[in-house]
Amino acid sequence: MAILIGCSGWSYDDWIGRFYPASLNEKRSEWLGYYAKYFPTVEINSTFYRVPTDDIVKAWVDKGSKIGKFEFSVKMPDLVSHDAMVKGLVDKAAAQATSFEAICIEPLYAAGLLGSVLLQLSPEYTFEGGGTLGELRRLFEEIDQERFSYATEFRHRSWLNDTGTDMKSDVMDLMREFKIANVMVDGPDLPITRSLTSSTAYVRFHGRNYDIWYKSEKQIDKDDRRMNRYDYLYSDEQLGFWKPKVQELMENADQVRLYFNNHGRAKAVKNALQMMDLLGIPHEPREINIQEQTKLGEFP
Repeated sequence: MAILIGCSGWSYDDWIGRFYPASLNEKRSEWLGYYAKYFPTVEINSTFYRVPTDDIVKAWVDKGSKIGKFEFSVKMPDLVSHDAMVKGLVDKAAAQATSFEAICIEPLYAAGLLGSVLLQLSPEYTFEGGGTLGELRRLFEEIDQERFSYATEFRHRSWLNDTGTDMKSDVMDLMREFKIANVMVDGPDLPITRSLTSSTAYVRFHGRNYDIWYKSEKQIDKDDRRMNRYDYLYSDEQLGFWKPKVQELMENADQVRLYFNNHGRAKAVKNALQMMDLLGIPHEPREINIQEQTKLGEFP
């Protein structure tokens, strides 16, 4: 069993001076190598907003190969999850997904650098019984889930069971059939589910800024010092809540991936290192100089 902990992205200007040394301010090309000194994996979210060019993918492969034991998990483009699937254009979604596999996923896989592929469904993509299950089945049949490790993040409560504590049983059955991991999320959108649907467990930490989660950056109070909805620092107690859950995942899954998406002011880095300490995972020592928030959107 292997557990890998990292951050959702590494290329953030506000990490300079907090995580990246000031000497790297003008050396963005060296950021990934520095990041990899502390973490064995990273989740690439930029692929959600635009399909990378061949040159960008080649650069990831070149840098990753020089690092050594390192992997990239990549997010499926929003053209698939937030456009075609929402519009019910499953054939188009499948074509776009398989194209993304050829452009981005296959080269990383061939180089031994691929972690998981994240399919984050739109909050507008709701459960509509057999219809939407059929759409997901058609998509899962087209992607290469036999070779590549896939994970799906649901973002609407209609996919939950009657008690609102886990995914609907028929949804989980579909995921298990195709060996696709159900993403467990710590964030304001949904409750923390716990059922494994694959030999891989995938967990994402979005932060708990519940009060501003659905606001745009322009709508955040000007006196609020938070940069955005991901500018959140988990407390020791909140991370400690996850320790037995992660240990349970480690006992029942072949591979566990944890990604911290609360990237504002390098808080993801600090919390990821704290989680590694909680779980007894050795890492290079590093103090993260963050500026604490004045407001925290806590759960009750």
